[in-house]
Amino acid sequence: MTLSPKRTDPSTIRTDDPIELSTRIVDGGSADEPTNRTSNELTEIDDHLSIVESFSHIYTFRTDDGLVCFDASSSMTGTRAFAAVRTWDTRRVSDLVYTHGHVDHVGGSGAVAADADERGYRRPEVIGHDAVVDRFHRYRDTDGYNSTINLRQFGGVSKRSGLALNDRDRPFLPADTLWPTRTYSDLATVSVGGTDFHLHHGRGETDDHTWAWIPAYRALAVGDFVTWVFPNAGNPQKVQRYPLEWARALREMQAYDAELLLPAHGLPVRGADRIRTVLGDLASVLEGLVADTLERMNTGQTLDEIVQEVTVPAEMLERPWLRPVYDEPEFVVRNIWRLYGGWWGQDPAELKPAPRAALATELAGLVGGVEPLVRRATELADTGEFRLACHLIELAVGAEPDHREAHAVRADIYQRRRDTELSLMSKGVFAAAARDSRDVLDP
Repeated sequence: MTLSPKRTDPSTIRTDDPIELSTRIVDGGSADEPTNRTSNELTEIDDHLSIVESFSHIYTFRTDDGLVCFDASSSMTGTRAFAAVRTWDTRRVSDLVYTHGHVDHVGGSGAVAADADERGYRRPEVIGHDAVVDRFHRYRDTDGYNSTINLRQFGGVSKRSGLALNDRDRPFLPADTLWPTRTYSDLATVSVGGTDFHLHHGRGETDDHTWAWIPAYRALAVGDFVTWVFPNAGNPQKVQRYPLEWARALREMQAYDAELLLPAHGLPVRGADRIRTVLGDLASVLEGLVADTLERMNTGQTLDEIVQEVTVPAEMLERPWLRPVYDEPEFVVRNIWRLYGGWWGQDPAELKPAPRAALATELAGLVGGVEPLVRRATELADTGEFRLACHLIELAVGAEPDHREAHAVRADIYQRRRDTELSLMSKGVFAAAARDSRDVLDP
C-alpha cells in the first residue's frame, strides 16, 4: 500500500513509550508503574499509527484517503484527546469505528464532529455493530439509572446526591454523540486508502462489541476485550456479560499471530509471544470460571455455595493484566449463574421474600431491639468479619431507618470495608453506603 507523509509535531509525542513499558511488564511479569494511563497525550506506535492514552484510548491509522480512528474517548476527555490527534495529522477523519457503545468510547465523538465542522470537512462514517444502536436507545430509556450507577461505581455517589443526576440537561449518553451511519451483524471489511480493517463481532463485556484485524500492521484492535485488569465480566450494576464467548473471541484472536495488540484501556503490546501470553491468560481465567460454575450448577449446588467455592488461582490474579482492581471473579460467577440459571439463587425464601424492612423489624424484635444488632455488627467489623457485620447493620437500619447510632456505625463499617477492598466496583458501592448514612446524620 502507499502511505502519505507523516505530519507529526515532536513536542506532542510521549517519551515514556507505552510499547516499551508493556514490553518490560509482560517480559518481567510484574508492574510497579501504572498500566492504565489517562494523560490525553499521543504516542506514535508506527509511522502511520498513533495512540492517545485517555479514559478510553483513540487509535488513529493514517491512510491515503484520510484517517481511521478507533473510538473517540469520553465526553470528559474527548476534546483533549482528539486535539492530541490533530497535532499528529490534520486531515479528514474518514471513518470512526466504535469498538462498542459504552459512553467512555463514544461520548467524545461530538469533539470529532465539531472538529470536522470547523475545518469544513464532511463528518466521518461511523461504524459499529448493529447492537450499538440498540444500546443507545436503551441508554435513553434508562438515563437516570445509568447516570446514578456510573457515579456510584466510579465515585461512591450516595442516594441523596444521586437524585439530582436524573437531569435531562446532562443525559448519560451525551446529546452530541454520533450515532452509527453504517452497521454490520457478524463480519465486515472497511477499506480506506489501501488499508483493510476486518471487523469481527464478539460478545464479551458487551453484546455489541467489535474487534478488528488490520493485516497491513499485523495488528489487533480489541476494544475492551483486553483492558489490563481482570475482565469486566461480572459488573453487579450493569447488563449481562458473556464470559465464555469473551474467551472464544480471545482464542480466535490468538490464531492471527499478531505483532501488535491495541486495547482500548491499558498498554498496547508488541510481539507475538507477548500477545499470546496476555490473550491466553485472559481466556483461561474466563474458561475456568465458566467450567467450575457450570460443574457445580449441574450437581445441584446453590448460588451461595458456588460463590463461596469458585475462585481464580492467586498467582493468576497477580499478573499485571489480570489484577482484580475493577471487576473481580466473585462477581463474574454471579453473572455466569444469571446467564445460565436465571436470577433465583435457589433459596426458597428468596423466591417471593417478605419486605426487607419487615424482616429487619422481626429479627430486631427477637434479639431485643436495634442496639444488640449494632453492637454485634461493630464487634464483627473490629475482627475483620465485614460480610457478617454488613448484614447485621443493614438489619439495624432496616428496622429503624432514623436510628442515629445505627447509621453512625453503618457509615463507619462501610467506609472501613471500602478501604479494605481492591476492586473499584466494591469500593464504589461501599463508599456510597457510607455516604447514605452520613446523609442521615447530617441532612
